[in-house]
Formats: sequence, structure tokens, C-alpha cells
Amino acid sequence: MAVYTEIEDEDLVRFMADYGVGEVLSCKGIAEGIENSNFAVTTTEGPFILTLYEKRVRREDLPFFLGLMRHLSAGGVPCPVPVATRSGETLRELAGRPAALVTYLAGMWPRKPNVDQCREVGEALARMHLAGLTFDLRRANALGVAGWRPLLEATGRKAADDLRPGLYDRLDAELDGLEADWPKDVPAGVIHADLFPDNVFFRSDHLSGIIDFYFACNDALAYDLAVCLNAWCFEPDGSFNATKAMRLTGGYTLERPLSPAEIAALPVLARGAAMRFLLTRLYDWVNTPAGAFVTRKDPLEYLKKLEFHAAAGGPQSYGLAYEHD
Repeated sequence: MAVYTEIEDEDLVRFMADYGVGEVLSCKGIAEGIENSNFAVTTTEGPFILTLYEKRVRREDLPFFLGLMRHLSAGGVPCPVPVATRSGETLRELAGRPAALVTYLAGMWPRKPNVDQCREVGEALARMHLAGLTFDLRRANALGVAGWRPLLEATGRKAADDLRPGLYDRLDAELDGLEADWPKDVPAGVIHADLFPDNVFFRSDHLSGIIDFYFACNDALAYDLAVCLNAWCFEPDGSFNATKAMRLTGGYTLERPLSPAEIAALPVLARGAAMRFLLTRLYDWVNTPAGAFVTRKDPLEYLKKLEFHAAAGGPQSYGLAYEHD
């Protein structure tokens, strides 16, 4: 269960009264998600999502996240919209935590994504990138390439090698290559940075919404596509589904064509995206205490993905035509 902070009924009623959204009828904790405490709140005017931001989310980043959702929604991207109180506030405090109320999006996330859903995700990601180009606020990617080596070092050699002998040196060597090869002159803008299937809703097989913008930041746009290749295009047995990759990248380029530099960089970006999730999973694997609410995720799933990308034959492996100069 991913509810870390409980809310007293009387505190919730007082909090909701400032929004003018009717009487509270029910409030239920949402088990999914790992960063914050989320609640489905139903009032006489309909359903909403209430989020309490826990310690891993920096309060100073919240205006970026909330402002981005408002901006993207105004630009036609289906995403939650922060609800303002009668006095115009969207960021408040409840139960000792920063808190925000956002609109509810109907739909379900796909447990077994199909090729058509991959295409729609690609299209939606590109439209999100285009809409984000006019967003004025900026936030650095704290989990970008510059943050990966400190994350490995914070995890420690012993912990990594206890999970798999020689893992620390394997990742250390891979980081040498990523740091040397990381592209610097590719288009950048606002990225989601965590667009996994559980952050995308579908209704009747059509994408109905994108949620959870709490890793959003400014970085290479094609890196966001690389995150999606890792999240959407591998099967449960670890095999790479080239058809899903072709649909994903095809949907993306239909809305926003990739530059030659982005196409050439995609294999290293895909390696980097796999490294990012491997390292955060590894760190959490070591540092999540026994009995915690959050279920630890296997870091070695992303080691297999990293190895696939390292052996990939180039952008063609992801469904993109590439011509050498």
C-alpha cells in the first residue's frame, strides 16, 4: 500500500470546504504509486484525486509540477488539472504534508500493453513535448546522467555485489561509456521522465490521460522516448518486442519528427534510461527497510534491458531509419 500519511475525517472535511466542490461523500487511499500518498475523494460534484507529497518530493519543486499540469492541459494534453481554492491556492498543507487536489481522469492503465497502445503513447508523448516547449518554468533532471554515478556510489560495492557478484564493476564501466558518449546537442525541453504503463490511462483502447508528473524536468526530449522504449517494449520474459518499438517510435515521429542527431543518439539514450531505473531500483532495494509499505522492484530486470541496448545494432533496432554520413 502506498499511503504513508493518514488523514483524519474532520481535517479532510475542513480542507475540502475551501474548494467549493460540494460535500465530501467518501475518501479512499490509492494503493498504487510509490512516491506520495494518494486518495480518491468523491464529493457531491464528482470525483477528485488528493495527493499528500511525502519527503522524497521537494516542496520547492511543486510549483513546477502543478504549473506544468495546468499548462499541458491548456495545450490539449489529457492530464490532471490542479483545482484552486476560492482564494486561488493550488498548493496547501494537510496532515503536516504539502497537498494538492487535482481533477479525476477516467480510465485504466494497461497491464499488458498492445502494439496499438504503444503507438498512442508515442503520439501522446510527442504532443506533450510540443506543448511543453512554451512552459516557462525549468527544473533540472536530478536523476539525469550526472546523478547516476553518485547513486551507484551511495548504494555501495558490497550491496551491489551481494545482489550479483561483479555488478558494481559492471555498472561502473558502463557509466564510463555513458558519460563519454552522452549526447549534448540534441533538442531539449520538458519531459515526463517516468511514463510507464501505470502512468497512462486508456478507455475503450484509446488513451484517456497521462498522470504522475512528479519526475518531470527539463532534459533531452529523445531521452523521454528512450524511457518509454524500456517501459513499454519489453515482454514479461525480458524479450524485446520490435513491433511495439516500431509502433511507439512511429507514433512519436508522426507528431514530432526526430532530428538526425536524435535518431543517432537513441541507442545510447536507451542504455542511459535502463541505467537510471536500474540504479534507482538498486538503491531502493538496499535502502527500503523490511516491513515498508513499498514493494521493492527487481533491479536485475533493468540489467537485462541494459545488456540488450548495449548489443543493439543501432537506431534500426527501435524502428527508425538511419543513414550514416
